[in-house]
Amino acid sequence: MKITQLYTNCLAQGAYYISHKGEAAIIDPLRETGPYLDLLKENKDQLTHIFETHFHADFVSGHVDLAAATGAKIVFGPNAQTDYESYIAKDEEVFKIGGLSLTVLHTPGHTLESSCFLLKDEHQKALCLFSGDTLFIGDVGRPDLAIKSDLTQEDLAGMLYESLRNKIMPLPDDVIVYPAHGAGSACGKNMSKETSDTLGHQKEVNYALRNLSKEEFITELTTGILPAPQYFAKNAALNKKGYENYEKVLHKGSNALSVGDFVTMHKNEKALVLDVRRSGDFAEAHIPGAIFIGLDGQFAPWVGTLIKDLKTPILLVCPNGKEAETVMRLSRVGYDNSLGYLHGGMEAWIKAGKTAETVTSISAETFVPQYLNGVKTLDVRKPGEYESAHIKNADTKPLDFIYEWMEHLDKAQPYMVHCAGGYRSMIAVSVLKANGFEHLTDVQGGYAAISRVHNAETEIVTLACSKTV
Repeated sequence: MKITQLYTNCLAQGAYYISHKGEAAIIDPLRETGPYLDLLKENKDQLTHIFETHFHADFVSGHVDLAAATGAKIVFGPNAQTDYESYIAKDEEVFKIGGLSLTVLHTPGHTLESSCFLLKDEHQKALCLFSGDTLFIGDVGRPDLAIKSDLTQEDLAGMLYESLRNKIMPLPDDVIVYPAHGAGSACGKNMSKETSDTLGHQKEVNYALRNLSKEEFITELTTGILPAPQYFAKNAALNKKGYENYEKVLHKGSNALSVGDFVTMHKNEKALVLDVRRSGDFAEAHIPGAIFIGLDGQFAPWVGTLIKDLKTPILLVCPNGKEAETVMRLSRVGYDNSLGYLHGGMEAWIKAGKTAETVTSISAETFVPQYLNGVKTLDVRKPGEYESAHIKNADTKPLDFIYEWMEHLDKAQPYMVHCAGGYRSMIAVSVLKANGFEHLTDVQGGYAAISRVHNAETEIVTLACSKTV
């Protein structure tokens, strides 16, 4: 028996490979099929089933391409409807993987079709639960993502309460819980960094499994949820309807463009220039109007949050050798219209005599005197981070909602921008620059660096009560 968790940090997402006696199943695969096909070949397994816990909203799953490549059957739980060939299982239906069995547990609440899969060994001992977005480590799925549903989030939260208590909590305490996501995902609000745990321990520490009334559970679950990123509904629709073949997307996006062709395509296609290098490289030189979202951070979620149309034509500026990876990571969240990348990168751009712009980026030590002198400061962290600890008089301007709040800023006003560590602030600066703001300064190291420099100076740093959102 083999159970492999394939965890992708950028998306905080877990896919699973189960094999026994030459047969295999995959649960919640990512868009690219290569890693799964390699595992099948390495283990000499035949893929019989691809199980989906629900229509994922935060990434495009690889079920359609994987089924086409292997002939495996795509399986969803009750209430699912797809535009491609799939098998809709019944509640408590059992599937065989070699001598193992996988039982479908319909657990609506996160979405109406949400299901968990309970794996049992050859002797029918319950081993582990692949819990999707129904149960996380430390949390449960948000109840506001149902596609085209007339149900309220309170209705779905009530369903989730029943699912947890009737389907999951009665299972043995030694069952291992393998969720679809961990900390960093927007599918919950209090997820642990751990990617698995025993059900018994979760009953002790997970707030959602406490001895709550249904009304208390609904209130707890629906309080403090940030609005879902705009791409969530679009990704869920792709997972329901199907999508373009990944290899075709990769081929199109891996098109090396000369500086001249890059400029021509930018003009003719009205393409967005997306710079995925490190923030320091972007600050030193970038193409005018380019948006920065670095590969070294939570790249795909921020792309999905900030680029509003999945069909946006995109031209890439990448670190050397990272071009195919960039196209792949864009495709994971449904951005399949990459047109190519700048061959030779910014070095080629500058050698061709093209204009490059810079970002003023300063240390925390340099920042503080300017801050005390009254320069306006924007804190682009999430509301919960700001409420936990923030700089006195800094304006909370979460990056998630930059297109809403930028309309209320004065383009003639200088602004200093910081986040927690420097990644999100450079994204914010790039978006503001692309929208006509010129007097911007990025604070290197963000709040972490500022608090280290001036941790004891209460006129600079003020601490508020910690609040989870």
